[in-house]
Amino acid sequence: MRHLYSFYIAFFNFILPVLGIFSSKLKTFRVARRGVFDVLKSEMANGDRVIWLHAASLGEYEQAVPILEQLRTDYKAHKILLTFFSPSGYEIKKNTPLADVVTYLPLDTQRNAKQFIGIVKPELAIFVKYEFWPNYLYALKKSKVHTVLISGVFRTSQPFFKFYGSWMKKSLEAFNHFFLQNYSSLENLKKLGFDNAIVSGDTRFDRVSRQLSYDNTLPFITEFKKQETLLVCGSTWPEDIDLLADFINSSNQMKTVIAPHKIDKERIEVLQNAITNKSVLYSEYQKGATLDVDVLIIDAIGFLTKIYAYADLAYVGGAAGTTGLHNILEPATFGVPIITGSQISKFPEAQDLRKLAGLFTVSSHEEAHEILNQLVIDKSFREKTGMIAGHFISENTGATQQICDYLKNQTLTA
Repeated sequence: MRHLYSFYIAFFNFILPVLGIFSSKLKTFRVARRGVFDVLKSEMANGDRVIWLHAASLGEYEQAVPILEQLRTDYKAHKILLTFFSPSGYEIKKNTPLADVVTYLPLDTQRNAKQFIGIVKPELAIFVKYEFWPNYLYALKKSKVHTVLISGVFRTSQPFFKFYGSWMKKSLEAFNHFFLQNYSSLENLKKLGFDNAIVSGDTRFDRVSRQLSYDNTLPFITEFKKQETLLVCGSTWPEDIDLLADFINSSNQMKTVIAPHKIDKERIEVLQNAITNKSVLYSEYQKGATLDVDVLIIDAIGFLTKIYAYADLAYVGGAAGTTGLHNILEPATFGVPIITGSQISKFPEAQDLRKLAGLFTVSSHEEAHEILNQLVIDKSFREKTGMIAGHFISENTGATQQICDYLKNQTLTA
C-alpha cells in the first residue's frame, strides 16, 4: 500500500503543472516548492548538527514556538531547520529568528524524502500535532534519526484506524517518542500497539502563559475603554457578527472592540454596516478620529493578544460557522470569560474549558444575548468565570519542560 500511496503522490506531482493552469492555489503550491533542494544544499554544510522541525501550518508553528525558543537557548551549536507544508505558515514565518533555515517541505515522494534526509542529515526530527508523512518517516527510520511527535493528537477518524489506512501504522514506528495532548490520544495510540508515549499536554499553554510577563499596554485601548466594561470580539467572521450584532447594537452598558479575522476593505465595510452603534475604525483613529464611541473596529493586525489583556469578557470567532475556532487560550490566560459559537467538537481545549464553566457556546441571537447580558451585568459571575479560565491555563502548562528534558536526556548534547 505504501508503494500505491507513493505512486499517487508522484503522479500528483507530475500533473501539478497542468493543474496549476486551472488553480492559482495549486500553481502557488508547485512554484513555492521549486528550488527547495538548492536552498538546502546551499545552507547545509558537512558537519552541521541539524535539528529539523516540521509544522504543517501557522497553527502548528505556534505550538512549536516554546520548543524552538528553548532549542535556540540550549543548543546554540546546532542549526535549526523549519519546514512548512502550507503557505499560511511559510509566508508569515519565513523570516522567523527561531530558525536558521525556513523552507517548504517537498511532496512526500520516496525520491524527495530520500534526497531531503540525505542533504539535511538531521540529528533530531520533530513533528507537530498530526503531521504524518509515510515516506519521510520511513526515510528517518532507515537513517536511524531520533524522531519525536509533540502536541500529538490521535483520533479514531484518522486513517490509522480505518481499514484502508492500516498500512500507515507502520510509519509510526519511526517515532522514538510521542508527546500527546490528552489521554484520549494516548488510549487511541495504545490501540495501534504503541506504548512509547506520555501525555505532556499542549505546548500552546506554555506560550500563552508567558504573555502575562510581557508589557501588554496599548494606550489607545486605555483611552477607548476608560472605566467601562469591555467586550472584545476576536478573530470574527461574518457568521459570528450575525450572532453578536443585535446585542452589541442594543447594549449601552459596555464598550466593544471587534478585531475581525479578515481586514480587507470590502469585509470591513460589511462589518461597519452591521454595527449601528457609534463606531470608529482603528485606521480612522490614526488619522485623528475620536475614540469617544461605543465600538472600535481593529482594521490592522498584531494587536489582538494585547487587547485581550483589557477585556472583561471575550467572544472568540470561528466556531459559528465552518472556518474553525480561533485561539481561546489567549483571552483565557488573562482570566477572561469566553463565549464562542457552537462548533467546537474538534477543539478539545474549548470542550474542556466549557465543562469547567469557563467558556460558553451559543448558536442563536437569543443564546448570545442571554449569556452576554449576564456576564455584563453580573460582575461576580463574570469574575468567577474568568478565574476558571485563568486557572485552566496555569494548570495545563509544563509540556515544553517535559519535552526539552527528554531531548536533553535522550538525544541531544549541546
